[in-house]
Amino acid sequence: MKAWSDLMTTDYGLMSLVVIAIVIYMSVWFSRFFKRHMDEDAAAAARAEQQAGKPGA
Repeated sequence: MKAWSDLMTTDYGLMSLVVIAIVIYMSVWFSRFFKRHMDEDAAAAARAEQQAGKPGA
């Protein structure tokens, strides 16, 4: 219980919570960022493959 009290009431505990929140936010943001760009690249590759397959294109 002392650890929980230190986490919520001391300056180093509160800064630890801030860092934990930032790391969680960054992990969510990076995963969404990478997923979005991977989907865009896959769609661009599919479009390029379709264009290459068309005669006269």
